[in-house]
Amino acid sequence: METRTIAPPFMLRFMANVILFTLGHQVLSIDIQRGKHYVAAVYEHHAILNPNPVAIIDRQTALQLMKRNLDIYEEQVINAAKQGAQIIIFPEDGIQGFNFTRASIYPYLDFIPNLDSLTWNPCKEFYLFNDTEVLHQLSCMALKNQIFLVVNLGTKEPCMQSDPHCPPDGRYQFNTNVVLNDNGILIARYRKQNLYFEYAFNTPPEIDYTVFDTPFAGRFGIFTCFDILFYEPTVTLIKQYNITQVAYPTAWMNQLPLLSAVEFQQAFATAFKINLLAANIHHPDLGMTGSGIYTPSKSFTYYDMESINGKLIVVEIPVITSYHETNMENNAISHNSQKSSLNFYIEKQICHKDQEIDCKIEEKPSQEFYGIMMYDNFTLMPILNAEGNIEVCSNTLCCNLIYKQLEKTNELYVLGVFDDLHTVHGTYYVQACVLVKCGGLNYSTCGQEITEASGLIDFQLQGNFSTTFIFPLLLRSGVTLDFPDYLGWEKKSYVMYKMGGSSGLITAGLYGRWYERDTNNF
Repeated sequence: METRTIAPPFMLRFMANVILFTLGHQVLSIDIQRGKHYVAAVYEHHAILNPNPVAIIDRQTALQLMKRNLDIYEEQVINAAKQGAQIIIFPEDGIQGFNFTRASIYPYLDFIPNLDSLTWNPCKEFYLFNDTEVLHQLSCMALKNQIFLVVNLGTKEPCMQSDPHCPPDGRYQFNTNVVLNDNGILIARYRKQNLYFEYAFNTPPEIDYTVFDTPFAGRFGIFTCFDILFYEPTVTLIKQYNITQVAYPTAWMNQLPLLSAVEFQQAFATAFKINLLAANIHHPDLGMTGSGIYTPSKSFTYYDMESINGKLIVVEIPVITSYHETNMENNAISHNSQKSSLNFYIEKQICHKDQEIDCKIEEKPSQEFYGIMMYDNFTLMPILNAEGNIEVCSNTLCCNLIYKQLEKTNELYVLGVFDDLHTVHGTYYVQACVLVKCGGLNYSTCGQEITEASGLIDFQLQGNFSTTFIFPLLLRSGVTLDFPDYLGWEKKSYVMYKMGGSSGLITAGLYGRWYERDTNNF
């Protein structure tokens, strides 16, 4: 270990008692089938868009635009298949685009039949239904290249006025993912549950819990974009259907410091110990980039705010065969597959206000202040010393940070806590403990979106969360990902620990979702 990264005494004591953890080597509570892997692909697509999406056009004009995108899809399917890919995921909105009205999107919509009692190959049996030209081309791609396709498109379904949910125009319009197997058969469809200001689409009258089976990796689950932040259908799907592989089309607008696409995609795969195949749309001018193939211990990503080009990622990953945890309690991750005793606290013990035992807490600094981050009013405390031990609380959540700055930089970092209902661009309850770099040296810059940092910090971050659904964020300079050395519950607190790092720290966070306290999205 280099001189500049020598740990402080309290960390050395910790290291003497516990092997230095490496998340990338061991993951608890999952089974990886010995020797079995599959080759997955995701494509981040720079979609060709209608410059005036609210204009009313006819079906043939809509098909001409969509075919330009579908032709690019076909090129990528061929490329992926040549590299051995068995499944490929395409992004949300990649075929028709976005920002439509209900009326203007109608010509872009394919009809999709009820698959419960139907086996249908749109490539071979295109004549069975009208307005299925997009499904026909996708089915032929899958068949010709012998590959599973997961693709997002707009669909329509007629409904009866006797249906209490049926819109006045007599049809549902859905943001839909379809799955075609390697014979071109349409085997699954998922209708997006949590719409994000998508006024052209309907919320399905019943929640879809969509799974599909593959010969190479077993069962997959599927959901779309904004769904990833909500219990339904996402958590129910994973927990009740024993899902360990997820296909995830998205059109995600990055929001630093806590919800960059690759940042949260990795956090989700890590927290649930699954393989996540995430395909984002690529429009840097709109803040849209960030795709990847994520296992619980490795990430293969693409994030580029400069280029206008799409990107194909093809990776061989292990098959995860079972998910044991019924919740996220006691799912510690460490090098030796055992929970740490966390003697990290021997010299600098922190006391939560709800602890029953007597312990000594350091004098609380007087620099606590408030700042807007992710549209939420965080309680913040600056990191002013080379090393230290600080605590910040909000409502029921207290966040503790033990830290050591490895070298002096002219940067401002803060510890922040938020425990309340998030109400902008969706309504959902968040508990968050975060260590973030500010945009400048003024406190008013804390919470700003930044992409570069030079500060190297050894730290242990913990919080007494009221939820077990906690997503670990660790983002470094250049919007590159890192993994914690340790994650797990210790008594009443959830802990993340990290020593070292290849580049400056942008965000280290524990992002908790207290689903039970959510209200309706909009």
